[in-house]
Amino acid sequence: MTSMTTEVRALGSYVRGQWVTDPNGTVIVDAVYGQPVATVGSGGVDFAGTLAYARERGAILREFTFHERAAMLRSLAVYLTERKEAFYELSFKTGTTRRDAVIDIDGGIGTLFSYSSLVRRELPNETFVVEDDVNPLGKGGTFYGRHVLTPREGVALHINAYNFPVWGMLEKFAPNFVAGMPAIVKPASQTAFLTEAVVQAIVESGILPEGSLQLICGSTGDLFDHLREQDVVTFTGSAATAAKLKTHPNIVARSIPFNTEADSLNCIILGRSVRPDEPEFDLFVREVVTEMTAKAGQKCTAIRRAILPRERVDDVVEAIRARLSKVTLGDPSRDDVRMGPLVSATQRDGTVQVVQELSREARVVIGHERPEILGGDFEKGGFMAPTLLVCDEPLSAKGPHELEAFGPVATLMPYDTLQDAVKLARMGAGSLVGSIVTYDRAEAKTLFFGMASAHGRVLILNRDDAKESTGHGSPLPTLVHGGPGRAGGGEELGGLRAVTHYMQRTAVQADPTTMMVLTGEYVRGASVVEDVVHPFRKNFDELRVGDSLLTHRRTVTEADIVNFANVTGDYFYAHVDDIAAKESPIFGKRVAHGYFLISAAAGLFVSPAPGPVLANYGLEDLRFVEPVGIGDTIRARLTVKSKTAKDPKPGEPHTGVVEWAVDITNQHDQLVATYSILTLVERAK
Repeated sequence: MTSMTTEVRALGSYVRGQWVTDPNGTVIVDAVYGQPVATVGSGGVDFAGTLAYARERGAILREFTFHERAAMLRSLAVYLTERKEAFYELSFKTGTTRRDAVIDIDGGIGTLFSYSSLVRRELPNETFVVEDDVNPLGKGGTFYGRHVLTPREGVALHINAYNFPVWGMLEKFAPNFVAGMPAIVKPASQTAFLTEAVVQAIVESGILPEGSLQLICGSTGDLFDHLREQDVVTFTGSAATAAKLKTHPNIVARSIPFNTEADSLNCIILGRSVRPDEPEFDLFVREVVTEMTAKAGQKCTAIRRAILPRERVDDVVEAIRARLSKVTLGDPSRDDVRMGPLVSATQRDGTVQVVQELSREARVVIGHERPEILGGDFEKGGFMAPTLLVCDEPLSAKGPHELEAFGPVATLMPYDTLQDAVKLARMGAGSLVGSIVTYDRAEAKTLFFGMASAHGRVLILNRDDAKESTGHGSPLPTLVHGGPGRAGGGEELGGLRAVTHYMQRTAVQADPTTMMVLTGEYVRGASVVEDVVHPFRKNFDELRVGDSLLTHRRTVTEADIVNFANVTGDYFYAHVDDIAAKESPIFGKRVAHGYFLISAAAGLFVSPAPGPVLANYGLEDLRFVEPVGIGDTIRARLTVKSKTAKDPKPGEPHTGVVEWAVDITNQHDQLVATYSILTLVERAK
């Protein structure tokens, strides 16, 4: 791994299986003392060759199944976890405290764990995904359509911002990797030394197939000129830079997907019902202060606009002042420091300039003075005191809704009615996240539906969920991270939604049997295979999709219905009241319980002796289609619908999940009920 000392060295780009350095790179300095850390440049990188290498060598990813790729991702997460202390030490130079570093480093590694688990739980052990149920396209049952997802045969290019050099890389890489697509990562130069250290550890681990991940430190040169239709570009940063990149002639000409996550003017709203002595008041203040000080306010999800009842302004200002008085600034490697500097003095100066522009329509109430710092160099580092402004007439102001001070800065905006609060929230023109703090559920509902279309995520915070809440500014792997308008109009994370971003959705139309062969799932009407051996006597490896059993018949009697009612206590009129059942506009006669039909069907198809089928642990997609009355005769068809091998655990037998399609029909061959059952079946190996 790269030596994590203070010596100035040239950062490397990992391309085409080797490390390449630029001896003429630009010097970058640490955020705390302004001392040189490294030089960064991409001179010597063959950009066209780097893309070609990813397409050629990285193509091997498509040969692995989702579960195999997920297992690699988990192994990588474990490997990085064992080395994260070294990353913490290096992270101090970016201006982050250890607590801030946990958000970035542990958050990134945690995303690897999360996607590994999610994919193995939700996706098949296959190289493609059948996305939905079959769609009948004709009346005769011989023509169907459905959607299949396959990996795009290109490269995922990730251009990341400086504020999350680890999480920003890994939260994008995890979905593209498990989708089967190689990646090229281009970190922001200012904090690229931390990204490079993590990539060096990844390369040294040998866990990922060569070509899966490449790194470019420095400019992207002519990289965009060599992108192709199958590639995907993701960008995190300013809206201005995103607009420039997404209109690159090659991006436009080839219709290359370009996903943007831009900084936005996120808000938090304090409900009108909240009084200063209530828990929600403290929760509101805590969230504002946390988002001002965590990573020195350099988060794309940080609160920039705090919207509150006009009569609460003075109370909130004093409560924020009291909390901020306990926040110590300085060298983030010190235990007594709670907030570090911005990433550079240049970034600090730019943020101060934006505050000055905001001051034309708002007044600074906290943060006039030069802060005392515990270690560090104020002039050369990026130190800035947390700054709070109040915009007394926010509905008529423009700057606070258009200018973002990307640092420890927030603006209070008073409102008079909930409608005004909603209007203010929407004046941000699209945000990554907004929060609502209230214990009044009706108030929360009004605010949520008023602001939802302008926000990618909304946190509703109160005394009931505060203990488990992950907070306003924390994107989660299972929830969407992105937003409309100013936030870029893109979408990251969101569970499997992010994986499908790197896959091609293709509609396929075919007859039932061909559809079954293509997708590996049984489709009603497809050819089935009937054997003298009962399917429950076959192990997982012996079973094939389409293996089927048509049972003997059973006639439903009045005794069946009465006995089932007595056993279950279900005396619904349609089953036991002959007069009411006849008068029913739906039934017209007494009918059997739907759950009796399922139980009777199990009795028809189950092979009771011990065997490879270990357990039945689920029933899905149950539909009762036609009523079954006294004297009707039923039978069932049991067919292997799909198979998924489970990852073996130490000391446990090798098993797989078999999904069985069950169709129950009556004496007229009419479908009366349909569903799927899931069984755990022993594997031979």
